[in-house]
Amino acid sequence: QVRVVESGGGLVQAGGSLRLSCVASGSIFSINDMGWYRQVPGKQRELVATITSSGSTNYVDAVKGRFTISRDNARNTVFLQMGSLRPEDTAVYYCNADLLTIARVTIPVWGQGTQVTVSS
Repeated sequence: QVRVVESGGGLVQAGGSLRLSCVASGSIFSINDMGWYRQVPGKQRELVATITSSGSTNYVDAVKGRFTISRDNARNTVFLQMGSLRPEDTAVYYCNADLLTIARVTIPVWGQGTQVTVSS
């Protein structure tokens, strides 16, 4: 089995910062892309940022210049440093990892999500 677990969410005032972490574990051979998504009630889950195994990044326009995605391949971990937070960033944030298992099967894995609430 493989899984990813997020941590680091919470309540913060507008303008503040939070750092999310996501650790992948299990029978992993390697990890391809990793990313962060977010969802608010009644809306579809949306991409926030992704990072390839070589470190290339992609961001949704709404977070460019405020959020930074990074990863530690040795620890199977991806981070999302969020700054200048706005009330509209309030959402459940989900980690996604494209895992290649030791059985050489590629599996997209989602975490359970971590709540981020930004107060005005």
